[in-house]
Amino acid sequence: MLHIRKSRDRGYADHGWLKSFHSFSFADYHDPRFMGWGNLRVINEDRVAPGAGFGTHGHRDMEIISYVLSGELAHKDSLGNVKAIPPGEVQRMSAGRGVTHSEFNHRADQATHFLQIWIEPAALGIAPAYEQKQVDAADQRGRLALVAGPAGEGGVVGMNADARLYAGLFDGHEAAGLALDPARKGYVHVVRGVLEVNGQRLEGGDAALLAGEPLLRLSNGEDAEVLVFDLAP
Repeated sequence: MLHIRKSRDRGYADHGWLKSFHSFSFADYHDPRFMGWGNLRVINEDRVAPGAGFGTHGHRDMEIISYVLSGELAHKDSLGNVKAIPPGEVQRMSAGRGVTHSEFNHRADQATHFLQIWIEPAALGIAPAYEQKQVDAADQRGRLALVAGPAGEGGVVGMNADARLYAGLFDGHEAAGLALDPARKGYVHVVRGVLEVNGQRLEGGDAALLAGEPLLRLSNGEDAEVLVFDLAP
């Protein structure tokens, strides 16, 4: 089964300082058909206005990934981390038994465009943790690079979740495949550009939900950036 969800069908919230598209039910957006997919719970595509941001707030028992597309996101948390997240870096925060943090766009002249991703953890009540590393664009060129996965599996960052997140860049004749366990679930989010997913044409903001599929095929990209999730059912 492969279900295509178009960008325009996502939830949307405009708070003035924040414009956010919700792939799954979140905050005031609720759709019982889209409460998550496997253990993937949230993908919010956020644009934070210059000088604005999320004040200090708490999380627990969630793996949270921030993936900045343009601008810069300033992060400060109760673990003592004070970091700036630019494009090309990925941040993973394991909320565990509890953490507070804030996220701001301190730029005066540019919005921050980023993806906020939540994945349900494999174990509850762990010590909170933080990791931030560079994602090499060369490793994504025409293929899928493992950005995040269970600790010890060789991803750019490790996480406390039975899930794997890949990123790829595709243009022209570049193509890649990924074998899937049909007992698990897959999710494809096209960040930008145009890309064929198992023969279906997707554009920026579109997604494909996969179940019972043995293979994912990506081809015929047009300046495409894509995230692919291998998820527990």
